[in-house]
Amino acid sequence: MFVADWMTRQVITVEPHESVLHAMHLMRDRGIKHLPVVHGGKLVGVISDRDIKAYCPSKATALDVYEINYLLSKATVQEAMHKRVVSIAPDAAVEQAAMVMLDENIGCLPVVAGETLAGIISDRDIYRALVDISGVRHGGHRICVVIADRPGSVKDVADIIRKHGFHMRGIMTSYEGMAEGSRRAVIRTTNEGDFAPLRAELEKLYGGATIS
Repeated sequence: MFVADWMTRQVITVEPHESVLHAMHLMRDRGIKHLPVVHGGKLVGVISDRDIKAYCPSKATALDVYEINYLLSKATVQEAMHKRVVSIAPDAAVEQAAMVMLDENIGCLPVVAGETLAGIISDRDIYRALVDISGVRHGGHRICVVIADRPGSVKDVADIIRKHGFHMRGIMTSYEGMAEGSRRAVIRTTNEGDFAPLRAELEKLYGGATIS
């Protein structure tokens, strides 16, 4: 799965010379938290609701709401935006986008093809991708087992699942918290099949297996 499969293509943008108040109203009215800043067709920055909140205290200490709004109407997006923009290409893997957002502690990535803004991918889009990849929305059984970190170990579990008449909707593995030489596999199956003997066999072969 690629960033292009999950990004928002109809991107709402602002210009650097527009007011911070305008950007704030845009985000509020559209229910979004980030706005790419574009000038001359090129991406020059990003402004977020967090940037605006950080900008206000430094510029508006002890002012009332009317004075703050006046101040924000005079301040430009260029003054409050992040000029160092972390972006990603549309053909990048969606998990790479998730890793960049996590490492950079940001909630979105502008998607840039060449020098053209092609879309934007947010943490919400990453959540949608995770839900889809895991297969959780389709129900079925969830099997969590610790397996050896070697070629064929996932297939061993998959063969048992198929033997009992189930099909697999999603397979994910993780090394987080695992001892060296092991990894955790999480497999979601369809509902059909003979569940009781499947559970008994997996619990016998994989101690600590969680099957629901």
